Amino acid sequence: MEFEEEKRTKWSRLKSFIIESKRVYTITKKPSNEEFKVIVKVTALGILLIGLVGFIIHIIAQIL
Repeated sequence: MEFEEEKRTKWSRLKSFIIESKRVYTITKKPSNEEFKVIVKVTALGILLIGLVGFIIHIIAQIL
């Protein structure tokens, strides 16, 4: 009995995951060229800022 119940819950979880995945897939869309360029710029800026903070921390640690 317990095995069947566990099997049923795993199956219902898998089914729920598949339904959610289909829902997310239908909502998403391919970004336009303009949106893509903005995303790339923001990502590059974020990477540069994190690198700069890390570099400053490294320099301060070397001085101390």
